[in-house]
Amino acid sequence: MDKNSMPPTLRTVVRRMNLRPLAGISAPGVLEAAVRWVAVSELADPTPYLEGGELLLTTGMRMEGDQSHYVARLVARGVAGLGFGVGVSHEETPPALVTAAERAGLPLLEVPRETPFIAVGKAVSELLAAEQYEEISRAFAAQGRLTRAALRPEGMHAVIDRLAREVDGWAALLDESGEVRHATRGARPEAVTHELTRLRGGRPAEPSGRRVEMTGPRVEPSGRRGETVARPVEARRGEPGGRGGERVPSSLALSAPGEHIVVLPLGGGGRPRGFFAVGARHAFTPVAHTVINAAGSLLTLAMEQGRTRLTAERRVRAAVLELLLAGDRERGRVVLEPLGGRLPEEPFVVLAAPPEAVEALEPHGFTALHDGPPPVPERDQVVVALVAHEVAHGVAQEVAGGAEVPVGLSRPAGYAVTGLSTALDQARRALEAARSRDAAARDAEGPGAGGAGDRAKDRAQGGSQGGSQGGAERGGRGGAGQGAGSVVGFDELAGQGLLGLLDPAAAQAFSAAVLAPLTAYGSRADLVASLRAYLEGNGHWETAAQRLGVHRHTLRYRMRRVSDLLGRDLDDPGVRAELWLALEAAGHPAISASPPDSSR
Repeated sequence: MDKNSMPPTLRTVVRRMNLRPLAGISAPGVLEAAVRWVAVSELADPTPYLEGGELLLTTGMRMEGDQSHYVARLVARGVAGLGFGVGVSHEETPPALVTAAERAGLPLLEVPRETPFIAVGKAVSELLAAEQYEEISRAFAAQGRLTRAALRPEGMHAVIDRLAREVDGWAALLDESGEVRHATRGARPEAVTHELTRLRGGRPAEPSGRRVEMTGPRVEPSGRRGETVARPVEARRGEPGGRGGERVPSSLALSAPGEHIVVLPLGGGGRPRGFFAVGARHAFTPVAHTVINAAGSLLTLAMEQGRTRLTAERRVRAAVLELLLAGDRERGRVVLEPLGGRLPEEPFVVLAAPPEAVEALEPHGFTALHDGPPPVPERDQVVVALVAHEVAHGVAQEVAGGAEVPVGLSRPAGYAVTGLSTALDQARRALEAARSRDAAARDAEGPGAGGAGDRAKDRAQGGSQGGSQGGAERGGRGGAGQGAGSVVGFDELAGQGLLGLLDPAAAQAFSAAVLAPLTAYGSRADLVASLRAYLEGNGHWETAAQRLGVHRHTLRYRMRRVSDLLGRDLDDPGVRAELWLALEAAGHPAISASPPDSSR
């Protein structure tokens, strides 16, 4: 692409209209000045009505004497040149004007009597229109090449490669976090990733000698000499997003001597799903900006189509999971095969995590979203993955640390109907325990607490267990990040007995309801202790009374009172089981919130 496109030069106008240069053309390149418009004025000072870059035409109706001030004002305004029409007010160009123009270096052109000023204006207008048409043609041609690149198998990468050639520079594709996913040869995206990271963290601009322009709400202006300058251009799409109220700009422009970079967002929503950067040694022309914007549209379309295809694939995998749960493994394999997916060999472990971990789990095995039970299945939706049991715990730790989510693991299982269904239920229960553990950890750290030491200790406890399922059985926090979630294996819950399989909140509510008549019975809290001793002694009066340090008749009286208050027959094994469960839940207020050997 021609990076030097510009309006017609003074030389082009002189040749086309047969104008005669008289003065101010001795300096090199003077006649290469761009003519952006033609203005006609007989005012003694026309500069208030000029913008710069014009070819000013006059017949000199009011010109008398020294013209040095007149010429100086035109030079200061930045006119491209002065055309003097002879044969109207003056038969020849005034010598004083020629002298002043030569001294000031202002190109002075003589317009013949037979050449109307309007003809000069029309000629320049036609040249400008031709240049604009050429720019549009170049832009359309470049857009066509970009579109053909987008249809190639490489997709977005091919568009990036083509864009770099179109702007005679480099281009790079970045993900939402600013990490480079693809870059052309010679790319220098370091400044882009550095600036995006700075903006996300809300840090002030650093001295760099680089000028920054961006659109969006996060702006860090600085007027100090030598510092990066960031100023708003036009607030259009910038949206807050990310953890901790991060904000990213809608677009970004960086410039320094010999370096010009433009960064634009990708994605159709308020929050960018990625970025692409374009850089060159020269400033970008309007045609280049048009081509860059076209590339952004193609990249966004490819990204959205990819997300639509991914959503459809995930729905197919969810249907395959239902086939597996129904015992139809062969049909599930046939449905999954066109997607390039494979089912793991037996035995495998089911991993369960919150839905936002789907992208983290997908590379590690067959992954699908699974709804919870009616009546609101979406409320308890989880993502499950079937992973080879040898690597299951390592995958769980990686996902918990990278995606910062809790993860639950089942026992090793197979594709038998009851086996897979049971494993899925085990993974869900383990996930709930991991969620409770994370909540307890946050409560223990308290608001504003660093928690780094506790997290490091948790990671040491979990990570030192190696890659076996046994590591998950002992619990821990996954990954190396400070926000890593807990990893809980179902074997850990089974080791805690029946209470480990119950929802902590539900168990607490059940306990409070069952024991309420006893705890509300005045100050006789010894009824609860007596009931526990009685049940622990398996109904043997002597054993229970000795444990309490009371006479067996006293214990008999207390148990009759307990039976009356609860309205239950303590000789019924079912009643004894319920009461024992209620007492255990009451004695474990943070049940499943932390591993047995945790220091929390």
